[in-house]
Amino acid sequence: MTDSGSWVSLFSGGKDSSWALYRALEEGLNVSHLLTVHPGEDSYMYHVPETRLAGLAAESIGIDLIEVEPGNLNAADVDDAGAQGDRELEPLEAALVELDSQLDGGIAGVTAGAVESEFQTSRIRGMCDRLGIDLFAPLWQRDPQELAEEMLDAGFEIRIVQVAARGLDESWLGRTLDADALGELLALNEEYGVHVLGEGGEFETLVTDGPHMDRPIGLAYETVWEGTRGHIQVTDARLGK
Repeated sequence: MTDSGSWVSLFSGGKDSSWALYRALEEGLNVSHLLTVHPGEDSYMYHVPETRLAGLAAESIGIDLIEVEPGNLNAADVDDAGAQGDRELEPLEAALVELDSQLDGGIAGVTAGAVESEFQTSRIRGMCDRLGIDLFAPLWQRDPQELAEEMLDAGFEIRIVQVAARGLDESWLGRTLDADALGELLALNEEYGVHVLGEGGEFETLVTDGPHMDRPIGLAYETVWEGTRGHIQVTDARLGK
Protein backbone atom coordinates (compact mmCIF):
# COMPACT_ATOMS: atom_id res chain seq x y z
CA MET A 1 0.00 0.00 0.00
CA THR A 2 1.31 3.41 -0.95
CA ASP A 3 0.73 6.83 0.56
CA SER A 4 1.09 8.54 -2.84
CA GLY A 5 -1.95 9.56 -4.85
CA SER A 6 -5.39 10.51 -3.60
CA TRP A 7 -7.46 8.41 -1.24
CA VAL A 8 -11.24 8.51 -0.87
CA SER A 9 -12.87 7.68 2.45
CA LEU A 10 -16.22 5.89 2.19
CA PHE A 11 -17.92 7.89 4.89
CA SER A 12 -21.29 7.85 6.64
CA GLY A 13 -20.44 9.87 9.74
CA GLY A 14 -20.81 6.74 11.88
CA LYS A 15 -18.09 5.37 14.13
CA ASP A 16 -16.73 2.65 11.84
CA SER A 17 -16.20 4.75 8.73
CA SER A 18 -14.91 7.60 10.91
CA TRP A 19 -12.38 5.28 12.54
CA ALA A 20 -11.21 4.03 9.15
CA LEU A 21 -10.71 7.64 8.07
CA TYR A 22 -8.92 8.53 11.31
CA ARG A 23 -6.57 5.57 10.99
CA ALA A 24 -5.87 6.43 7.34
CA LEU A 25 -4.90 9.96 8.36
CA GLU A 26 -2.72 8.55 11.16
CA GLU A 27 -1.00 6.33 8.57
CA GLY A 28 -0.26 9.39 6.42
CA LEU A 29 -2.57 8.48 3.54
CA ASN A 30 -3.53 11.46 1.41
CA VAL A 31 -7.31 11.48 1.89
CA SER A 32 -8.50 14.13 -0.54
CA HIS A 33 -12.23 13.37 -0.45
CA LEU A 34 -14.94 11.82 1.69
CA LEU A 35 -17.76 10.09 -0.16
CA THR A 36 -21.24 9.56 1.29
CA VAL A 37 -24.03 7.58 -0.33
CA HIS A 38 -27.53 8.62 0.76
CA PRO A 39 -29.42 5.34 0.36
CA GLY A 40 -32.98 6.35 1.18
CA GLU A 41 -35.01 4.28 3.61
CA ASP A 42 -33.15 0.96 3.61
CA SER A 43 -29.95 -0.59 2.27
CA TYR A 44 -27.88 -3.76 2.28
CA MET A 45 -24.63 -1.93 1.61
CA TYR A 46 -24.83 1.47 3.29
CA HIS A 47 -25.38 3.12 6.65
CA VAL A 48 -28.86 4.68 6.54
CA PRO A 49 -29.77 6.99 9.47
CA GLU A 50 -28.82 10.69 9.48
CA THR A 51 -26.34 10.54 6.60
CA ARG A 52 -27.20 14.18 5.86
CA LEU A 53 -25.04 15.10 8.85
CA ALA A 54 -21.97 13.88 6.96
CA GLY A 55 -21.72 17.37 5.48
CA LEU A 56 -21.24 18.94 8.91
CA ALA A 57 -18.73 16.27 9.83
CA ALA A 58 -16.78 16.86 6.62
CA GLU A 59 -16.71 20.60 7.31
CA SER A 60 -15.33 19.95 10.79
CA ILE A 61 -12.77 17.46 9.46
CA GLY A 62 -11.75 19.83 6.66
CA ILE A 63 -11.95 17.37 3.76
CA ASP A 64 -14.15 17.83 0.69
CA LEU A 65 -17.30 15.70 0.60
CA ILE A 66 -18.84 14.04 -2.44
CA GLU A 67 -22.50 13.11 -1.95
CA VAL A 68 -24.04 10.36 -4.07
CA GLU A 69 -27.82 10.44 -4.49
CA PRO A 70 -29.02 7.10 -5.91
CA GLY A 71 -32.61 7.61 -4.78
CA ASN A 72 -34.50 4.97 -2.82
CA LEU A 73 -32.67 1.67 -3.29
CA ASN A 74 -35.85 -0.37 -2.67
CA ALA A 75 -34.04 -2.73 -0.32
CA ALA A 76 -36.93 -3.41 2.06
CA ASP A 77 -38.32 -6.40 0.17
CA VAL A 78 -36.01 -8.22 -2.25
CA ASP A 79 -35.73 -11.86 -3.28
CA ASP A 80 -31.99 -11.89 -4.00
CA ALA A 81 -29.86 -10.08 -1.42
CA GLY A 82 -26.66 -10.66 -3.40
CA ALA A 83 -28.06 -9.10 -6.55
CA GLN A 84 -29.40 -6.20 -4.48
CA GLY A 85 -25.95 -5.62 -2.97
CA ASP A 86 -24.40 -5.60 -6.44
CA ARG A 87 -26.98 -3.07 -7.67
CA GLU A 88 -26.46 -0.82 -4.68
CA LEU A 89 -22.73 -0.68 -5.36
CA GLU A 90 -23.19 0.65 -8.90
CA PRO A 91 -23.75 4.36 -8.06
CA LEU A 92 -20.75 4.32 -5.70
CA GLU A 93 -18.50 2.79 -8.33
CA ALA A 94 -19.72 5.24 -10.95
CA ALA A 95 -18.93 8.17 -8.65
CA LEU A 96 -15.42 6.84 -8.04
CA VAL A 97 -14.81 6.39 -11.77
CA GLU A 98 -15.85 10.00 -12.37
CA LEU A 99 -13.67 11.31 -9.55
CA ASP A 100 -10.71 9.23 -10.72
CA SER A 101 -10.89 10.95 -14.10
CA GLN A 102 -10.80 14.38 -12.43
CA LEU A 103 -7.88 13.90 -10.05
CA ASP A 104 -4.26 14.37 -11.01
CA GLY A 105 -2.79 10.92 -10.60
CA GLY A 106 -6.22 9.40 -10.06
CA ILE A 107 -7.44 7.53 -6.98
CA ALA A 108 -4.91 5.41 -5.11
CA GLY A 109 -7.47 3.69 -2.89
CA VAL A 110 -10.50 3.89 -0.65
CA THR A 111 -11.01 3.44 3.08
CA ALA A 112 -13.86 1.34 4.47
CA GLY A 113 -15.13 0.69 7.98
CA ALA A 114 -16.28 -2.92 7.68
CA VAL A 115 -15.60 -5.13 10.71
CA GLU A 116 -17.08 -8.55 9.96
CA SER A 117 -19.50 -8.21 7.04
CA GLU A 118 -18.17 -10.38 4.21
CA PHE A 119 -21.27 -9.36 2.23
CA GLN A 120 -20.17 -5.73 2.13
CA THR A 121 -16.41 -6.16 2.19
CA SER A 122 -16.23 -8.67 -0.65
CA ARG A 123 -18.17 -6.28 -2.88
CA ILE A 124 -16.03 -3.29 -1.98
CA ARG A 125 -12.88 -5.36 -2.52
CA GLY A 126 -14.19 -6.53 -5.89
CA MET A 127 -14.93 -2.92 -6.85
CA CYS A 128 -11.40 -1.89 -5.90
CA ASP A 129 -10.00 -4.73 -8.01
CA ARG A 130 -12.03 -3.59 -11.01
CA LEU A 131 -10.86 -0.01 -10.57
CA GLY A 132 -7.24 -1.00 -9.91
CA ILE A 133 -7.08 0.75 -6.54
CA ASP A 134 -6.20 -0.28 -2.96
CA LEU A 135 -8.53 -0.91 -0.04
CA PHE A 136 -7.65 0.27 3.48
CA ALA A 137 -9.91 -1.52 5.97
CA PRO A 138 -8.28 -1.17 9.41
CA LEU A 139 -11.27 -2.56 11.34
CA TRP A 140 -11.53 -5.77 9.31
CA GLN A 141 -11.69 -8.85 11.56
CA ARG A 142 -10.46 -6.95 14.59
CA ASP A 143 -11.78 -7.74 18.07
CA PRO A 144 -14.92 -5.57 18.53
CA GLN A 145 -14.28 -4.75 22.19
CA GLU A 146 -10.69 -3.71 21.48
CA LEU A 147 -11.86 -1.51 18.61
CA ALA A 148 -14.49 0.18 20.76
CA GLU A 149 -11.95 0.83 23.50
CA GLU A 150 -9.48 2.26 20.97
CA MET A 151 -12.14 4.65 19.65
CA LEU A 152 -12.96 5.87 23.15
CA ASP A 153 -9.29 6.14 24.15
CA ALA A 154 -8.63 8.25 21.03
CA GLY A 155 -11.30 10.72 22.11
CA PHE A 156 -14.15 9.80 19.79
CA GLU A 157 -17.53 11.12 20.96
CA ILE A 158 -20.06 8.62 19.61
CA ARG A 159 -23.82 9.06 19.74
CA ILE A 160 -26.30 6.24 19.20
CA VAL A 161 -28.86 7.34 16.60
CA GLN A 162 -30.78 4.12 15.95
CA VAL A 163 -31.43 0.84 17.77
CA ALA A 164 -33.04 -2.41 16.66
CA ALA A 165 -32.18 -5.25 19.03
CA ARG A 166 -33.41 -7.02 22.12
CA GLY A 167 -32.14 -5.23 25.22
CA LEU A 168 -31.77 -1.85 23.51
CA ASP A 169 -34.74 0.29 24.50
CA GLU A 170 -35.66 3.91 23.87
CA SER A 171 -33.25 5.12 26.57
CA TRP A 172 -30.36 4.26 24.23
CA LEU A 173 -31.46 6.74 21.57
CA GLY A 174 -29.14 9.74 21.63
CA ARG A 175 -26.97 8.15 24.29
CA THR A 176 -23.21 8.61 24.22
CA LEU A 177 -21.30 5.41 23.67
CA ASP A 178 -18.89 5.71 26.60
CA ALA A 179 -17.22 3.19 28.90
CA ASP A 180 -20.43 2.60 30.87
CA ALA A 181 -22.45 2.02 27.70
CA LEU A 182 -19.75 -0.30 26.38
CA GLY A 183 -19.95 -2.33 29.59
CA GLU A 184 -23.70 -2.67 29.15
CA LEU A 185 -23.26 -3.72 25.52
CA LEU A 186 -20.81 -6.42 26.59
CA ALA A 187 -23.43 -7.72 29.02
CA LEU A 188 -26.09 -7.63 26.27
CA ASN A 189 -23.70 -9.50 24.02
CA GLU A 190 -23.50 -12.26 26.63
CA GLU A 191 -27.25 -12.32 27.22
CA TYR A 192 -28.72 -11.74 23.76
CA GLY A 193 -25.82 -11.83 21.31
CA VAL A 194 -25.90 -8.08 20.63
CA HIS A 195 -22.77 -7.19 18.69
CA VAL A 196 -20.59 -4.80 20.67
CA LEU A 197 -20.11 -2.56 17.61
CA GLY A 198 -23.63 -3.06 16.21
CA GLU A 199 -22.22 -4.91 13.18
CA GLY A 200 -25.45 -6.84 12.79
CA GLY A 201 -27.55 -3.66 12.60
CA GLU A 202 -28.35 -3.70 16.33
CA PHE A 203 -27.52 0.00 16.54
CA GLU A 204 -26.20 2.84 14.38
CA THR A 205 -24.04 5.76 15.43
CA LEU A 206 -22.84 9.26 14.62
CA VAL A 207 -19.43 10.61 15.60
CA THR A 208 -20.01 14.11 16.94
CA ASP A 209 -16.41 14.88 17.93
CA GLY A 210 -12.94 13.41 17.68
CA PRO A 211 -9.25 14.25 17.33
CA HIS A 212 -9.64 14.51 13.54
CA MET A 213 -12.39 17.15 13.88
CA ASP A 214 -11.89 20.88 14.48
CA ARG A 215 -15.34 21.48 15.98
CA PRO A 216 -17.96 19.22 17.59
CA ILE A 217 -21.40 18.64 16.08
CA GLY A 218 -24.20 19.84 18.33
CA LEU A 219 -27.59 18.14 17.95
CA ALA A 220 -31.18 18.82 18.86
CA TYR A 221 -33.48 15.88 18.20
CA GLU A 222 -36.64 14.00 18.99
CA THR A 223 -36.86 10.26 19.52
CA VAL A 224 -39.09 8.04 17.42
CA TRP A 225 -39.93 4.69 19.04
CA GLU A 226 -41.75 1.93 17.20
CA GLY A 227 -42.25 -0.73 19.84
CA THR A 228 -39.06 -2.74 19.47
CA ARG A 229 -36.87 -0.33 17.53
CA GLY A 230 -36.38 3.40 17.11
CA HIS A 231 -34.24 6.28 15.92
CA ILE A 232 -33.56 9.91 16.61
CA GLN A 233 -34.99 12.53 14.32
CA VAL A 234 -32.63 15.49 14.21
CA THR A 235 -34.39 18.86 14.38
CA ASP A 236 -31.25 21.00 14.40
CA ALA A 237 -27.56 20.35 13.91
CA ARG A 238 -24.66 22.78 13.83
CA LEU A 239 -20.96 22.95 14.51
CA GLY A 240 -19.88 24.23 17.90
CA LYS A 241 -16.81 26.27 18.70
